[in-house]
Amino acid sequence: MELARYLVDAVVLEKRSCREVARAHGVSKSWVAKLVARFRAGGYDALAPRSKAAHKIANRSSPELEDRVVTIRKELAEQGFDAGAHTIHYHLSLTDPSPPSVSTIWRILKRRGFVTPEPHKRPKSSYISFEAQLPNQMWQSDVTMWALKDGTQVEILNFLDDFSRVCVASKVVAVTNSPDVVATLYEAGCAWGLPASLLTDNGCIYTAAYRHGYSALESELFHLGIDYKHSRPYHPQTCGKVERFHQTLKKFLRKQPRAATIEQLQAQVDRFVAYYNEVRPHRAKGRRTPKSAFDSRDKARPTKREGSFTRELRVRHDKIDRHGAVTIRYKSKLHHIGMGRARKGTRIILLVAGRNIRIITTEGELLRDFELDPTRDYQPRGLG
Repeated sequence: MELARYLVDAVVLEKRSCREVARAHGVSKSWVAKLVARFRAGGYDALAPRSKAAHKIANRSSPELEDRVVTIRKELAEQGFDAGAHTIHYHLSLTDPSPPSVSTIWRILKRRGFVTPEPHKRPKSSYISFEAQLPNQMWQSDVTMWALKDGTQVEILNFLDDFSRVCVASKVVAVTNSPDVVATLYEAGCAWGLPASLLTDNGCIYTAAYRHGYSALESELFHLGIDYKHSRPYHPQTCGKVERFHQTLKKFLRKQPRAATIEQLQAQVDRFVAYYNEVRPHRAKGRRTPKSAFDSRDKARPTKREGSFTRELRVRHDKIDRHGAVTIRYKSKLHHIGMGRARKGTRIILLVAGRNIRIITTEGELLRDFELDPTRDYQPRGLG
């Protein structure tokens, strides 16, 4: 600024030529002439250094596009869904054949104050993480807590496919027990097929190893030919995928009206699972939805099969009648299963895999394990 003013004064006040002043001070004649022109147009203030930034950015996003990005961001965030640049890009692509890039969306969010740049973190590629190579090769399961409107704590039991991240089951219960886990496993198997293996922590609803016995779940997994794997004690990262799912689920639930009953909470969870599986693209799966990733490959299956075991799975919650029996329909024919009059009124769970039937109490006690004889209307206790 001082040099510019000195050069201008030399030309304007001393009446020297631009060439002479430029030669005396080792600068170009054109720059001196430009300074003089700026002075005559705007005085000394016009001599201040000017920004070198372009007057117009050719590829700057339009205000309309930026408003759309912000609107989608707010709508997703208000509903409790992921609202990052990748997810916004997916929603834009549903109506725009040429949506802006993820980096452009990120810059828009940053410019509008929705993103605070984080310090550099350890690259995710530096972590060694197991991932199944096929759908149903391994499921993960875990339980998380949630409070109803009156403060009552309930539990949400989740099963997640390790390969695709599909949530195959999400069940709200007052207190999870081993029969709940078994029944939910069967229900998930009906919808998605059974897994080749299951990974859980060492909670008592899953395993009785610390009691030197077998839980209802362990018995069923052995019966179905499903390998059972445990995470290391005090190492929750082993079940990291289902733990991360819990965080995403709770983020959604925090944005919903607090459910007053288990049924209301289950409806909210079901809504989230449908969105998570079939709408929300997953970054770890190449921005595909978990459902599309699940459908992209052949499915793994349990390695062992017993007797007449088939893919037909059913779960029934029933009560032993006053005659000491329960009924079940197989291939349109009704069969009666003897349980003993001493157990009349007992609440039970029937786990049906083809003709293989296992009956347990709601506390997990195994009452019967047998293969249905389709030629007999009555299945006496002597069969199993």
